[in-house]
Amino acid sequence: MTISARFPTLQAWIRVFSRVVVLVLIVGLSLVWGWDGAIAATRAPQSVSVHLGTPSGELKFVPDHLQFQVGQRYVLKLDNPSPEKHYFTAKNFADTIWTQKVEAGNVEIKGAIRDLELRPSTTAEWYFVPQKAGEYELHCSIPGHAEAGMRGTISVVE
Repeated sequence: MTISARFPTLQAWIRVFSRVVVLVLIVGLSLVWGWDGAIAATRAPQSVSVHLGTPSGELKFVPDHLQFQVGQRYVLKLDNPSPEKHYFTAKNFADTIWTQKVEAGNVEIKGAIRDLELRPSTTAEWYFVPQKAGEYELHCSIPGHAEAGMRGTISVVE
């Protein structure tokens, strides 16, 4: 038996080393960019409900202050009991969460979400995991609604 038959070639070592490097990079980037969200997605979500407007047509969020914890999975249950459509707009908040999905009207939506439009008598459920602590503005982006009182705050704590 020759020595070369007993020991891997340089090319074999390079292939093994390359695979190890790729695996380490994948795991490392997952930890940095959302492993927490993926792990939290396996836990049961904590439910939080918000009404967009009131049945009598008042322009407000009920409640108008929401608090979430970094790393906890949530389902935000939105409903619009008012006679007109409203938006749940919180762009800076949306930029700092890991969104699993939004369910609305027998449709499941995945990907980046910036705001949600709810027509009268409709509902939506937003499943997400906050990734960054901070204070964020919430408002209805229909002209005049925020100025009339349809705004709030979202706090994310460690």
